[in-house]
Amino acid sequence: MAAELDDLSAFVAVVRAGGFRDAARASRISASGLSEAVRRLEARLGVRLLNRTTRSVAPTEAGQRLFERLVPALGEVEAALDVVNAFRDRPAGTLRLNVPASVSNLVLPPIVAPFLKAYPEIRLEVTVEDGFVDVLAAGCDAGIRYDERLEQDMIAVPIGPRIQRFATAASPAYLAAHGRPEHPRDLLDHACLRGRFTSGAMPIWEFERAGEVVRIDPGGPLIVQAGAAVDLAVRASVDGLGIIHLFEGWLKPHLDSGALEPILEPWWQEFSGPFLYYPGRRHLPAPLRAFVDFIRA
Repeated sequence: MAAELDDLSAFVAVVRAGGFRDAARASRISASGLSEAVRRLEARLGVRLLNRTTRSVAPTEAGQRLFERLVPALGEVEAALDVVNAFRDRPAGTLRLNVPASVSNLVLPPIVAPFLKAYPEIRLEVTVEDGFVDVLAAGCDAGIRYDERLEQDMIAVPIGPRIQRFATAASPAYLAAHGRPEHPRDLLDHACLRGRFTSGAMPIWEFERAGEVVRIDPGGPLIVQAGAAVDLAVRASVDGLGIIHLFEGWLKPHLDSGALEPILEPWWQEFSGPFLYYPGRRHLPAPLRAFVDFIRA
C-alpha cells in the first residue's frame, strides 16, 4: 500500500509540474525515479496515464480524471497523518505557499526568518506565480493574494502592510532630458516601462487625487513579464530609459538612494494589503496553523 501511494504521489507531482524534471526539483525525487513510478502505475492499472514527447508531458483523458480524483484524496491522507502533530511539542512538516512576486519581494522577507526560527521543524516552500491559482490543485496549503484576486469560499487573514501604494518614478537623467510630468495624462508623451501578465493582459496605470481617478495606457520602449522580470524594468528606469509605475516598496531603495526621483506623488494610489487565504472546509495542517497564529500575533 505504501509503494502504491508513493507511485500515485509521483504521478500527481509530474502532472502538477508538467514534466519529470520540474517535478523532480519540487519533490526531491530524481526524474528517472518519477518516470519509473509512473510506469509501474500504468502497468498496474493497464492504461496509459501520460502522453510523453521530447518537449512536454501531459495527462491522457484517463490520467486527467485520475489526477482530479487523487488531488483531494491525497490531501485527506496528508491531513490524517498530520493529526499526530497535535501530540508533538512543536509542529513539524512542510508548509507550501503560493504567492505573487510582489509578496515574495515585499511582504514575506521580514516574516520568513522569524517564523522559521520560532518553528525550526517546519520547512517552508514558496511558489511564485502572479496569475489566478487554485491553491489546492497546485499542491499548496495556502496562497497570498490581494482581495480582488481571492478565491471564493476561502478564509482570509491579513498579512503584511495593510496599506500600500503604487509609486511613479524616473531617473534624474531622464527627467533632465525629457521634463517632469505634472499630470498623469502627461505620461502619454513620455517613455513608460510596462509590465504584462502571462495571460497577455497589460495592467492600466491608475492614479487618484481628491476623488479623481485617472487611468492611462502609455507606450514605451520596454515591456516585461509582470512579477518575474520587474527588476529588469526597474534597472532600465534607473539607467534612464523611461518612467516606471510600481509598488512603492519595490522602488523605495532607489528612491532613498536618489537613483530614482518620485513624480506625480500627490496622485499615487493607495490600496489594501494582501491576505493569506486557505480553504475552510478541511483540516488545517499543523504547519499552516502555526503560520496563521504567527502572523495574527
